[in-house]
Amino acid sequence: MTTTDQQPLGSPFSAATTAEDVMAGLDLSGVTAVVTGGYSGLGLETTRTLAAAGARVIVPARRPDIARAALADVKECEVIPMDLADLAGVRAAAARINDSLDRLDLLMAIAGVMATPEQRVGPGWEGQLAANHLGHFTLACELYPLLAAADGARVVVNSSAGHALTDIRWHDPHFRTGYDKWLAYGQAKTANVLFAVHLDALGRDDGVRAFALHPGRIITGLQREMTLREQIDRGWVDEHGNVIGAGFKTASQGAATGLWAATSPLLDGRGGLYLEDCDIARIADPGAPMDDGGVRAYAIDPGAAARLWDLSLAGTGATPITR
Repeated sequence: MTTTDQQPLGSPFSAATTAEDVMAGLDLSGVTAVVTGGYSGLGLETTRTLAAAGARVIVPARRPDIARAALADVKECEVIPMDLADLAGVRAAAARINDSLDRLDLLMAIAGVMATPEQRVGPGWEGQLAANHLGHFTLACELYPLLAAADGARVVVNSSAGHALTDIRWHDPHFRTGYDKWLAYGQAKTANVLFAVHLDALGRDDGVRAFALHPGRIITGLQREMTLREQIDRGWVDEHGNVIGAGFKTASQGAATGLWAATSPLLDGRGGLYLEDCDIARIADPGAPMDDGGVRAYAIDPGAAARLWDLSLAGTGATPITR
């Protein structure tokens, strides 16, 4: 991927596109997908839509009983236990998937947390970076042989416009000198983009292509750590919790870009790109407001992506991907 690739294609879809619009007429029979967070919010919408198109969907879930209840009416869907913040559990889930499949066509990293109170996991890692990035990083590394065995696998990582809040804090990625919940979220979302950039660089010779994306502004369970007052003050909802913010999407619209990334023939032969509104995003000016869209140059820098990959590999002990 070069910066010249990071520009809109002229997709026939838009911010108003729904999951059903993207998937209209597609038959995914024979396709197997793993969808993290696939039982609530955008993940649930994604799981339902993939399964309706004929795909077999595996949903790793931190709360498997709740996931099974949410997905009880979805055919060809299997729930397995997994907590992204517990790397031993991630490896156990990956081992179970490896034992049950001979290939994996889609890995969709949708699960995530946002603006949480300070939490330390594992060896003292900052919780948002651990759950949003390091858990998905480990899962992708452990499932990579299945992805490489497929005919043109895609990995789709939900990032956010929130990546504009900060680059990777190379001097203190785990906020040991003072915690800020929004900077921690922004860093984790930047990590999501950089992860896709380097995974694509490593995987393209095996036909494994990776994309990161901003799904849009949607009120889902992702905001569970925020108080109603915080959401009111930001102009997102009213006193009753009804969405009033401009430009907010429905869950179906929010899932559309990820499903487009997973299935669009317009992306054949492409990868390592950041997407929004069912198209490739442009590179944003450094000082532009976050809500203006686009991707910050630091989030798609190949050198930074390789650096983060090496740090993540050393920290997690994940199985290396070799070319």
